[in-house]
Amino acid sequence: MTSLHADEAFLDHYQFTHDPFAARVPGFKFFPAQRKPVLGQLHHLARYSQLLLVVSGPEGSGKTLLRQALVASTNKQAVQSVVVSAKGASDPASILRQVAQGLQVQRPELPAVLAQVGQLALTGQEVYILVDDAEDLSDAALTSLLSLAVGSAEGRPHVFLFADSQLLPRLEHVAAGDECFHVIELQPYGEDETREYLAQRLEGAGQGIEVLSDDQIVDIHEQSAGWPGVINQVARESLIEAMLARRGAASRNGFAFSLPRKHLLALCVVAIGVLAAWFMQGRVVEDVDAPVMAQLPLGEAAPPAVSAEAAPPAAPAIQFEGANQPLPLPLVGEAQPVIRQPLAQAAGLSGAEEADTEGAAGAADVAPESTPVASVPAPAAPVVSVPVKVAPTVVPPVAPVVKPVAPVTAAMPPPIKPQAPVAATKPAAGGDWYAAQAGSRYTLQILGARLESGAQAVVKANGAEYHYFKKQHQGKPLYVVTYGSFATRDAAQAALRTLPAKVQAGKPWPRNFAGIQQEIAQAR
Repeated sequence: MTSLHADEAFLDHYQFTHDPFAARVPGFKFFPAQRKPVLGQLHHLARYSQLLLVVSGPEGSGKTLLRQALVASTNKQAVQSVVVSAKGASDPASILRQVAQGLQVQRPELPAVLAQVGQLALTGQEVYILVDDAEDLSDAALTSLLSLAVGSAEGRPHVFLFADSQLLPRLEHVAAGDECFHVIELQPYGEDETREYLAQRLEGAGQGIEVLSDDQIVDIHEQSAGWPGVINQVARESLIEAMLARRGAASRNGFAFSLPRKHLLALCVVAIGVLAAWFMQGRVVEDVDAPVMAQLPLGEAAPPAVSAEAAPPAAPAIQFEGANQPLPLPLVGEAQPVIRQPLAQAAGLSGAEEADTEGAAGAADVAPESTPVASVPAPAAPVVSVPVKVAPTVVPPVAPVVKPVAPVTAAMPPPIKPQAPVAATKPAAGGDWYAAQAGSRYTLQILGARLESGAQAVVKANGAEYHYFKKQHQGKPLYVVTYGSFATRDAAQAALRTLPAKVQAGKPWPRNFAGIQQEIAQAR
């Protein structure tokens, strides 16, 4: 999985914001376990020792990250750091050229470099020269760096070499038995430190340690031997294998389930759009169907007569010009026809009131009856319509019936019940207790709960040594339960074995109070 598509599938499957095990990740935090003491030792030796300092460890032991942390933790106003890479530039001239360029020296020579170091010392600045991949240095380059570390009467830079263990025999040979360098060998992480390192990496990418099972964590620690660079590689391969296994099982059940979530969502949206278009198309076809109009051809017999009892009163036979064409009924001002019953219901009238209204309106809308008029015989062809005058029958005026209308009372809204005052939200219990602990002390993290009531229940059920605090995880509050306060990590680890079996089943792990206090401050 080295292609861009594979990387996107990896991030999408686990919902990572970025690859948590890449060499350089955004917002990376230096992991202090087994490395913070070394970092403090380097600062101490740089201040009080006159020796060249060597940080040794196998590939993937975190030498480069330690070098970056050393540069980042120095006082920029008091220390000028020059980082040199021995990759492809292992001879003395190339090394001195990089040092001179970093110190803005015109001549890449040892006396000129030492003179510039002396000038910076007069202004109160020290010079750190840090050589990465120092195992690639030639013996001549090692000799030049030893001479640079010795310095002169004007000044002396502090030289740090970050190299694999294979450099040490060569350096001893070049030193010819003189005590001119000091070696600090990096140590691998323990299983608990591997777990903490993985948790920090995953939290930086928006997930938690629960992405990995306990068996996976144990396997990652055994394969990597506790070296952080190898932990990154093995952890990424383990997650990819688990992803492929799940997708392989899903593909056996159906192809659609092997697609990424965003692709499935896109298919669902398209399917919904197609169904909506299909239903809308069916409605349009039904709406635009033209009305069927029955027409009687001229010269044919009339339809069968209705019985005398059911037949309506005879109407005058009137022919209109163009009777064989449908006549649309124009509406004045493009207005819509008025339907009385729904309007009456919408106005809130009762059945009796609605009937009265229709009766009064019907009395004014009924057309007067017309006198029978004999039909005029029409010629055979073409048919010419003859205008007919209808004599209206005089109808006495009808007095309008005025019915008193009961006043409509506006519906009163239901009374609003006074709400009980909302109690101010109290901060998570135990915040003051955590603030009172020294940052160097340790506690055991038991579990995390999304609801504060869950954390309170655990604390209440287990005793006074249990506390909890509130932090922010993926933009939501998380309540973390801890146990005890211990002076060292080893003491916390020893106390872990004394906890009840049901508590140990949650895999508690030691944490220092400095990190917890920082999380509490960020959650406020």
